[in-house]
Amino acid sequence: MRILGIESSCDETSAAVLTLQDGRPSLDSLVILSQDVHKIFGGVVPELASRAHLRVIAPVVDQALAEAGLDVTGLDGIAVTAGPGLIGALLVGLMYGKTMAWQHGLPLYGVHHLEGHLFAPTLEHPDLAPPFVALLVSGGHTMLIEARDWGDYRLLGQTRDDAAGEAFDKVAALLGLGYPGGPRLEQLAHEGLPGRFRFPRPMLDAEGADRHAFSFSGLKTAVLRAVQQSDNLDRDRADLARGFQDAAIDVMVGKAVQALEETGHSTLVLGGGVACNRTLAGRMRERVDGFARVYVASPRLNTDNAAMIAAAGAWHLARGDRSDWALEPKDNLPFPGLVMDRQTEPATR
Repeated sequence: MRILGIESSCDETSAAVLTLQDGRPSLDSLVILSQDVHKIFGGVVPELASRAHLRVIAPVVDQALAEAGLDVTGLDGIAVTAGPGLIGALLVGLMYGKTMAWQHGLPLYGVHHLEGHLFAPTLEHPDLAPPFVALLVSGGHTMLIEARDWGDYRLLGQTRDDAAGEAFDKVAALLGLGYPGGPRLEQLAHEGLPGRFRFPRPMLDAEGADRHAFSFSGLKTAVLRAVQQSDNLDRDRADLARGFQDAAIDVMVGKAVQALEETGHSTLVLGGGVACNRTLAGRMRERVDGFARVYVASPRLNTDNAAMIAAAGAWHLARGDRSDWALEPKDNLPFPGLVMDRQTEPATR
């Protein structure tokens, strides 16, 4: 089975071709075109993102097909991101994929972006299979999930306010590192002194319904106050970055380890844009060494990309799941197969 994947949920236009054989995915091509214009504004401008997707969606898809050595007649299905994300951006990719599927009589499946992140490591680690605990950390989401099987997920906890990736970008902006700031902040943190700035670890020791929940707004505020109180930001910048990153990573690692211990699983999947942070992945592996294995896809497959959408879509299409022609993008698309833990209260966002 050969599947074309299309991703346009934010500011990357991406297409990929994937072959699924005996339940194991292999990537035939992957094209990702990022939109640098948003750096000028310090964040993604939805209208500009949508217009950029419109300009390049056709050549990006054509390039992915060409690199895979086939045309649309060699496809067995199309998978496209249906949400969550920016509505205008999602609409471009979804309508393009839906039109291709209708024109050529191909089955179509609208993929949930976060389920794509769950499947991303399978492209490099075909041995990965549930059950496992997943920590999904990106600019818009921070979630702990128990995957009992593919398509059968339990939400253990999520952020009560800001996502981890948003916190990294906002703190990077406070430190004058530009946008996107996450990678630059990690690089700068390597130069900082550990312990000089000791920031709070929000909800790390929470119990009951909050034991798997996250909160990063207070941590951001603590960094803001430290920046405002600094009389020499050039001197303090690296130490502030180190203090923030240590605090954020301590929380994410601590919550993930607790989830592993509670579920008894020996596999942890780390996915989403923040999973590109090598310090996070390294400390996670150190913490679980001896009782669990950590699966993290390479950075190209952790940021927004069509390969993970094709992988998730291929699994759904192979078992007969189909989207009809009424499929529309949704910024709050329900996560398929996800149920709330009975002890976990709904998050505020």
